[in-house]
Amino acid sequence: MSKIRHNTTRVERKIARIRGKLFGTPQRPRLTITRSQQHLWLQVVDDEQQITVVSASDVGKKTKLTGTKSERATQVAQDLLKKLQKAKIKKLVLDRGPYKYHGRIKAVAIVLREGGIEV
Repeated sequence: MSKIRHNTTRVERKIARIRGKLFGTPQRPRLTITRSQQHLWLQVVDDEQQITVVSASDVGKKTKLTGTKSERATQVAQDLLKKLQKAKIKKLVLDRGPYKYHGRIKAVAIVLREGGIEV
C-alpha cells in the first residue's frame, strides 16, 4: 500500500522544526529574521494577536547602507533597536529560521543584546 508523500524540502522541514518550538507573546514577541544574498529583513511578531509589532530592513532606504553584509546587518539591527525602545519592548524570542547562528544572524543578536534587549 502506498503512502501519501508530501514533497517538502530540507529547508522547509528545518523551518517547521525550529518554528514549531517558538511562540511570540505580547510580553516576549518573536524576532524573525529573513535574509537573501543581498538584503536582510527583521520583524517582531506577536503570535497571539497575529500582528507585526515593528520591522526593519535594508531595502528601500533613502540613504544606501554601505559596508559588508554583516556591517549592514548591524545598521539594520540598530534601526530596529530604536523602534523596540520606542515600543518599550525589552525581551524577544529569536527565530533564526533555517539559518545557522553566525554571520548576519549573530551580528543582529549581538547588537540587540548590547542595546539592552534580552534575546
